[in-house]
Amino acid sequence: MGRKKKDIILENVEIQSVAAEGKALAKVDGAVLFVQFAVPGDIVDVKVTKKKKNYMEGYILRIVRPSPDRLEPFCEHFGTCGGCRWQPLPYPMQLQAKQQQVYDQLVRIGHLEVPEIQPIIPSEKTTCYRNKLEFTFSSRRWIEAGEDPEKITPEDRCGLGFHVGKFFDKVLDIRHCLLQEEPSNAIRLFIKEYAVKHGLEFFDIREHRGFLRNMIVRNNAAGDVMLILCFYHEDEAARTALLDAVAAAFPQIVSLWYVINGKANDSIADQECILYKGEDAIYEQMEGLRFRIGPKSFYQTNSAQACRLYGVAREFARLQGSETVYDLYTGTGTIAQFVSGMAARVIGIEYVPEAIEDARVNARNNGITNCEFFAGDMKDILTPDFISAHGAPDVIILDPPRAGIHPDVAEVILEAAPGRIVYVSCNPASQARDLAVLSRKYRITAVRPVDMFPHTHHVENVCALELI
Repeated sequence: MGRKKKDIILENVEIQSVAAEGKALAKVDGAVLFVQFAVPGDIVDVKVTKKKKNYMEGYILRIVRPSPDRLEPFCEHFGTCGGCRWQPLPYPMQLQAKQQQVYDQLVRIGHLEVPEIQPIIPSEKTTCYRNKLEFTFSSRRWIEAGEDPEKITPEDRCGLGFHVGKFFDKVLDIRHCLLQEEPSNAIRLFIKEYAVKHGLEFFDIREHRGFLRNMIVRNNAAGDVMLILCFYHEDEAARTALLDAVAAAFPQIVSLWYVINGKANDSIADQECILYKGEDAIYEQMEGLRFRIGPKSFYQTNSAQACRLYGVAREFARLQGSETVYDLYTGTGTIAQFVSGMAARVIGIEYVPEAIEDARVNARNNGITNCEFFAGDMKDILTPDFISAHGAPDVIILDPPRAGIHPDVAEVILEAAPGRIVYVSCNPASQARDLAVLSRKYRITAVRPVDMFPHTHHVENVCALELI
């Protein structure tokens, strides 16, 4: 038998700064150490979990002396739940770290020439700011510290909540989440209690069996709620009884849907959403525009910050009223319609057909007649032939997924050579990679981060580019 490795414990480590991916950084005997849930100024004992040639990773065993900046986490699930990892970090320090993250990705790592980065726009709300949350049912929930697994009944093993970080099959049962306004918690707790009482089988993620799979709660500023319940297989009697009970208990649910999803993953993008009761959408207002949000619609999850984000994009576009604008990855057409009043024409392209249908409905309902929307894979739709048929863009605005843009898309953009590009990104690393490609013909003229997700390391960033 191999000899068991001896644990490495580092004592009295002083945390120096915030690092990437929500970790904090210290140096021990010249080696870099990354620590979870630490705050600059903390003196801590650390257990090393990974030791490489150039760095180590670990977690706090004991806080010897807390940083004067350290805050008490406000959520009872902090440290186990995978979200809101920066709760001990004061909000101004979070903003400073996100500003630095954008600088590091674009300049220090990406070696891009950028003007002075404008100050990050903070979120007015740092709790209850999300308009969408997804919860997972599990027949084998995460066992928390202090619990005796031998004394847990099968009913108590059921959980409804979020995945635990780095464990695809582990779900933490959530008692109260501060990411979304009520009745989000009340709905979730009601459904769990009803399911346990009536013997509805929670999903087994490893074995792929069970009845209740996951649920999505969406809301808007007016307090309207959309609930989407996802089942692994059909049981009409059980499904109907549950949906009726939820609808009766929560009149705020104005749009109630269900999905029968028997495939391997939880995504409902390729599944049929069936309206059970109420309206087929909820609506959000932004600068006098009304946007339809269906069960599959993409809409920025922080509504108030979305308005500020789009305001930056519009400002960077510097529209004069005569331009043809291409809005790539348009989603439900929010940015397209947000800028439409200052452009001659706007053409939106999006992969999800349902989102494009929402975009067309939104434009019609808002009385906007200068927007056209097209559905399909970006690299297949945005071609020289498409541009020839619909007119060359004067301005391109793009807001791609985290992975950034496909190389073919970058080449078409370069060939189209619009006078200005506005690149909105939720991942400054992939944004920096794409900007390096576009820099063959463009220079970066403005950069501004926007905080959409307080208490996390995630940050949105907007860059303006001009043709050289």
